[in-house]
Amino acid sequence: MFHSAPLHRHDQRALIIALILIVIWGGNFTLQKHLLVLLSPGGFLWARYLIMPVCALLLMRWRFGRWFPPLPRKDWLHMAWLGLIGHSLHVGLVTYGIHWSTAFSSSVILACGPIFTLLILRFHGLERLTAPQIGGVSLAFGGVLLFLSDKLLGGNWRAGGGDLVLLIAAGFFSYYTVAVKPVMEKHGPVLTMGYVTLLGGLPLMLWSAPAGLASPWASLDVWAWVGLFWSILVSAFIGWLAWGWINTVRGVARTAPLMYLMPPMAGLFAWAFSGEHYTWIKIAGAGVTLLGVALAQYAGQMKWRLR
Repeated sequence: MFHSAPLHRHDQRALIIALILIVIWGGNFTLQKHLLVLLSPGGFLWARYLIMPVCALLLMRWRFGRWFPPLPRKDWLHMAWLGLIGHSLHVGLVTYGIHWSTAFSSSVILACGPIFTLLILRFHGLERLTAPQIGGVSLAFGGVLLFLSDKLLGGNWRAGGGDLVLLIAAGFFSYYTVAVKPVMEKHGPVLTMGYVTLLGGLPLMLWSAPAGLASPWASLDVWAWVGLFWSILVSAFIGWLAWGWINTVRGVARTAPLMYLMPPMAGLFAWAFSGEHYTWIKIAGAGVTLLGVALAQYAGQMKWRLR
């Protein structure tokens, strides 16, 4: 007989904050596409990694009372590697992928991350895939092909290429998710996030500096500046800190399914504010993809609970 654990005293509050975050993240796809048009992807990345490292330093100063808390020498290289994967490669590719693709497509493709996580765990021998999970992986990739088919058959290579870039970025983030777990268990989320952001953001900030310096900052109006800081500070930095707290309160298993609300939310924002339209093939492809991801991610848990 299955007995559920008692709920955390902040469970209801965490659920409300999680739903608010889903709305913020869903809307951020459309907001970021608008900012990328105003600034270029390089300009946006330059601004992001001028601001994010400062936030990381302030967070570590607040938490540990020092700007640069001590870190064992052997862990510096590991932190730099995680920063390269999680920030330089993942965030860099996501930014260009969103610029080349559409807001709704970006949200659907990035939702495939759990598929890559399962495959990475299987490759390292940390997870055995059941038959339903293998079926879910196959279904998800079939859904992605269906989702991309209208763009590729229609000759829209830029948008289709952007989706493929996002798929690669989702793979990098999945690798980062697996690799960062033991580091967070050892050093804690604040220290890990702080140093990974600093070490991963610096190369990207230097690389994007020419585009950042050439961006038309003087032509941005007040609302563009508000949107820029909202996207970087609220959606990215504060949002992921809050998501970590939500997972601690509610547990990953109860919180992760909420992420499947993000693509519909992103699609609604894109339709309302940027005039994005969806064919039945695209809607069907998105539905099949999300169904496959959900099956692959939760089939093992469902099997265990039915025993």
